[in-house]
Amino acid sequence: MRVAMHQPHYLPWLGLIDKIDRCDLFVVLDNVQYDRKGWQNRNYVASRNGPVLLTVPVRQRSRDELVADKSIDESRPWREKHRRTIAEHCYRGAPFWPDFGPEILRLYQTRWDRLADLAMATTRLLLDRFGVRTPVVRAGALGEFPGRKSELLAQVAAKVGADTLLSGDGARDYLDHDVLRRYGVRVEWQGFRHPEYRQHGRAGLPFLPRMSALDLLMNAGPGGIDLVRAGRTGGAG
Repeated sequence: MRVAMHQPHYLPWLGLIDKIDRCDLFVVLDNVQYDRKGWQNRNYVASRNGPVLLTVPVRQRSRDELVADKSIDESRPWREKHRRTIAEHCYRGAPFWPDFGPEILRLYQTRWDRLADLAMATTRLLLDRFGVRTPVVRAGALGEFPGRKSELLAQVAAKVGADTLLSGDGARDYLDHDVLRRYGVRVEWQGFRHPEYRQHGRAGLPFLPRMSALDLLMNAGPGGIDLVRAGRTGGAG
């Protein structure tokens, strides 16, 4: 059984969608420390003028807060800014805006207290529209795990009965294979290759990679997942 794990990300990029699509079970690591310099609360969308960074403001209470406990700062008008950027500046007029735009905008009509809940709502919407049916569970719902870093990943993998951990290439420098082997888990590297496709409003301009997967959905629709699958590489670590 192949498992993949990652912190919840707001409007996740294609690499995360690919990782979820390639595994038998995806575990959301909501039981780890929130990274203030990470990507849990932000991502890029594409406009004619270049990438636009959308950031969800969060309340800063403690440096040790878990992702699951991170609350959104609703005192700031972030929802209207994100809605207008997506609808008016980036994707209105994109090929699949009529199909999925209204559904995306409904996310911004809801008050979200926890960042993890909003992040998971955006992730599930994208997974559903791309037809990715991989089961998704939160690590916090699986029990207590005393380990950290590679030990935590190994413990979670063992808990769900996985023998393979699908990992992004960015973890090559810190993932401890020996720890994982003690739990009977081998590593398989994702080897993600970003596809190129026609981006709305950017005719004649360079392709913008690493946008939110929303960009692919708006431009190529549900069939865009086939572009992701066609470029797959990777193998055992």
